[in-house]
Amino acid sequence: MPSGALTEQVAAWLQRLAVERQASPHTIAAYRRDLDKLLGWAAERGLGQAADFDTEQMRSFVAQQHRAGLAPRSLQRLLSSCRSLFRDLRRQGELAHDPLAGVRGPKVRAKLPEVLDTDEAATLVEVPGDDALARRDRAMLELFYSSGLRLSELTGLRWEALDLTAGEVRVEGKGRKVRILPVGRFAVAALRAHAADRPMQPTDPVFPGRGGRPISPRAVQLRLANLAIRSGFPRHVHPHMLRHSFASHVLESSGDLRAVQELLGHADIATTQIYTHLDFQHLAKVYDAAHPRARRKPTAG
Repeated sequence: MPSGALTEQVAAWLQRLAVERQASPHTIAAYRRDLDKLLGWAAERGLGQAADFDTEQMRSFVAQQHRAGLAPRSLQRLLSSCRSLFRDLRRQGELAHDPLAGVRGPKVRAKLPEVLDTDEAATLVEVPGDDALARRDRAMLELFYSSGLRLSELTGLRWEALDLTAGEVRVEGKGRKVRILPVGRFAVAALRAHAADRPMQPTDPVFPGRGGRPISPRAVQLRLANLAIRSGFPRHVHPHMLRHSFASHVLESSGDLRAVQELLGHADIATTQIYTHLDFQHLAKVYDAAHPRARRKPTAG
């Protein structure tokens, strides 16, 4: 394959993502899946490098993926991956133009995250029982909801990252960005009770799984689903619902979008703004139920 060919350009960019931006393996794998579509399409048309692309070709690429059944949300993610590649190649001096200038994907209807209300969240995290497993689960869910952690941040947590006296936890999020988060008093109490069950070292995982290794994300998913069923929840509950609920409840009470962005570790406040839609939904329900000119007329019996 000649030097500068598209395959090599993609591989070099993914390497820069891993080394310079310290992107996670999951992020790099997602980019690779998207760009494999671009590589396959380009190979069929004899396009050897990014400089061979123009706007009409990229419109044709998007249309072909759409006809192949790619959903609007997936198309938008594919376009985002291609834009990131082209932007980097322009910085590297390997591309003089933007092949995606003016190219837009189909509109995506925003999918609002599922959240628990405050009573549901309290029911879920107050795990019943007085054995070591119940204390671990209680500490795990209380911390999850108290501090709005990502699942990967929760499972990878070590005791040295917790300061229970100060009520703080130090986590390393996406892009290895570190943030210090508050830990609520119920979570602190649950973590103290969990810590008392076994001798621990600062580098030990807070929530160990088999063999003393950190509990796996899949184990947390299964455990949470099981606890929700035991608590009588009528719907499936997944770990990210606790992070979404944390964000929604803090925003609902404070109205401080910027603070919620910092707590969640979002690089872009636009990512956080989806929770304002959830807050509006709640306000709209209150309005519909309370305002005399909004209430629906009772149906005739």
